[in-house]
Amino acid sequence: MCGLCGFTGNIINRDDIIKTMTDKITHRGPDSSGFFTNRDISMGFRRLSIIDVASSGDQPIYNENKTLVLTFNGEIYNYRDLRNELIAKGHRFYTNTDSEVLIHGFEEWHEDLLTKLRGMFAFAIFDTIEKSLFLARDYFGIKPMHYTMVGDHFVYGSEIKSILNFPGFQKKFNKRALDNYISFEYSVPPETFFEGVYCLMPAHYLWYKDGKVETCRYWEPKFNADERMTEEQAVNEIEKVFENSVNAHKISDVEVGCFLSSGVDSSYVSTYFAGQKTFTVGFDYGEQYNEIDWAKGLSEKVGVDHHYKVISPEEYWGNIRKVQYHMDQPLADASCIALYFVSKMASEYVKVVLSGEGADELFGGYNIYHEPDDFAAYKKLPLGLRRALASVAKAFPFSFKGKNFLIRGALPIEESFIGNCSMFTMEEKRRLLKKDVPVTRPQEITKKYYDRVRGKDDVTKMQYLDINVWLVGDILLKADRMSMANSLELRVPFLDKEVFKVASRLPRKLRVNKKNTKYAMRQAAMRHLPDTTAQKKKLGFPVPIRVWLREEKYYKIVKEAFTGKIARQFFNTDVLVKLLDEHYAGKRDNNRKIWTVFVFLVWYDIYFNNASHEPGDMPIVH
Repeated sequence: MCGLCGFTGNIINRDDIIKTMTDKITHRGPDSSGFFTNRDISMGFRRLSIIDVASSGDQPIYNENKTLVLTFNGEIYNYRDLRNELIAKGHRFYTNTDSEVLIHGFEEWHEDLLTKLRGMFAFAIFDTIEKSLFLARDYFGIKPMHYTMVGDHFVYGSEIKSILNFPGFQKKFNKRALDNYISFEYSVPPETFFEGVYCLMPAHYLWYKDGKVETCRYWEPKFNADERMTEEQAVNEIEKVFENSVNAHKISDVEVGCFLSSGVDSSYVSTYFAGQKTFTVGFDYGEQYNEIDWAKGLSEKVGVDHHYKVISPEEYWGNIRKVQYHMDQPLADASCIALYFVSKMASEYVKVVLSGEGADELFGGYNIYHEPDDFAAYKKLPLGLRRALASVAKAFPFSFKGKNFLIRGALPIEESFIGNCSMFTMEEKRRLLKKDVPVTRPQEITKKYYDRVRGKDDVTKMQYLDINVWLVGDILLKADRMSMANSLELRVPFLDKEVFKVASRLPRKLRVNKKNTKYAMRQAAMRHLPDTTAQKKKLGFPVPIRVWLREEKYYKIVKEAFTGKIARQFFNTDVLVKLLDEHYAGKRDNNRKIWTVFVFLVWYDIYFNNASHEPGDMPIVH
């Protein structure tokens, strides 16, 4: 696992500039660095040695006549098969790395190389003859890539912080990203919080040549259910392909460990780690926020060497700044800080871990995916009647049981579901944001994805949207940044194209039904896990934010931020304080909305006020 960056064109002090940009991502690869520069391009690289750990695996990597130059972040799990195929075609290799397979594969197949790969990747290849630059990102967006134009220079990097250090880059805050963030809790790609800086989207490649940028999608996660598939067939196929994927993801020249929670996803992965190390964190606020005992019990059953840590409130709050610095962009998912701590602990023992991300999106695991079934009977009522009931419900100034049901039940899925997380409503955004911040409907973003799955059932539509937006904007962003902040490689065996081939064929009833979510996958897991673990309800990664915000100590910290200079710049602070006071008094549970704004303020203070991102007692924001 590594980090890369670069820029095109000749520039004064280019060697110093590329070194500075590369140094900003040393945490992604502390083992070594590498550079390539000529009049047309400067490329930087940081390496975390996993495969072919000897110096022969250092990058950049070249083809035989050194006309192509590669820097690569990720792992290619089928590289040995591709290597043999390329050798048979006459290519000569000088390393044993998966990286070199990419350079020769690109020579042989050009863009068609991408659909032959099994793995996670983001890489750059420069053609010294054509003077063209090729960037590519893996199928699901496990590994990151960002880019921008600065004058005549194309600038790219694994993390935005490299790009910010390119001379001449004008750092401008993107208010459109704040609008989207307030709806989704993350900046919706391809836009970022920095004006003019973009994410290369998952399953896309990019060509830069003669001053022009062109992007193209090379793969799409399409669901085509095979209604003839029986439960037994589904379970057999899932078990077989998942075992194959885990074994492929364990390929390494260094020790591999595994994250372990109380849920079925990581627990299923851990069953292939007998005798190896697993890692869990939790909070000392009862079983709701602490999965350690569950994980310890499972560890004894599957025979793994289990390590765990209880995170104190002081540790959590004291590292908010550091975490938001490493995130590059604000992310209101409170679990990302817990993920930082479990990554930090694991990095003390291993260089690589496997984790359970992606199972919910592929197999239908989120609790909200039950909603189409919950609304099925109600939606048999005439649409006009449902809309009338929804209007009456909205007119009540207070909440009551069933209010949300009546409102959401009158809407098609394209209107009611914007992804696994939905934060502030349009009415709330208009009250909250200052007039110079744009306020747009989140459905303007989700429409293009729903258009791709017209005619599919509602659960499939929800899964498709989450794979394309939520997974890349939240789940994989925090997984990459928090593991890399600790120089740890995180691999996700559920997000494998062979696993997806099976998941995409599952009938809807074998994904979500009245019995459970992730139904068929849980049945496969039951062959390896206790029933209580395999059937356990989806929890997520619970963090006691709601508890802390009702303690005076943390209430005061947030209130100071909510009434400070940064808050006044973007928000109507009286609305913020009301949200906080209602929560503190126990009148409403506003913890997620409060946290969304607070995290943004901390992040903005670091990236636009140049505040320290070092760990401290409390993240004070003025």
